[in-house]
Amino acid sequence: METPFWKTKSLEEMSRREWESLCDGCGKCCMAKLEDEDTAEIYWTTVGCRLFDAGTCRCSDYKNRLAKVEDCVKLTPENVRTISWLPASCAYRLVAEGRDLYWWHPLISGTTESVHEAGISVRGRVTASESDMASPEDYFDHMIEDEL
Repeated sequence: METPFWKTKSLEEMSRREWESLCDGCGKCCMAKLEDEDTAEIYWTTVGCRLFDAGTCRCSDYKNRLAKVEDCVKLTPENVRTISWLPASCAYRLVAEGRDLYWWHPLISGTTESVHEAGISVRGRVTASESDMASPEDYFDHMIEDEL
């Protein structure tokens, strides 16, 4: 059996297809996060991006997301090593840190449903869309104690 690409290649060496397949579809990066300006501490919310499809845990317009959502962050091999809010379970983060993927990752399990079945995704936990937020203060009502 051939060794999986994420164990043999650096993030920089991966093809676009390989890179994209690392996304487990948890949806956590598409949830609004609040940052304390004084401490730089990140606070998670249950508010999804306006392009986020809470049922599929995917972007509804992935191809055009960067043009449509001003603060959308395109993950790259360079920035995944520096983004403090990437979830500990994120495959990009795991591979960047030299760690293996979890059993529920679709590349391991063979199904995109495993991330949801394992309770890792935000499916069923999204309480609002950013398009529902009338003011920045509205996000505080959806703030949670821990990372999703």
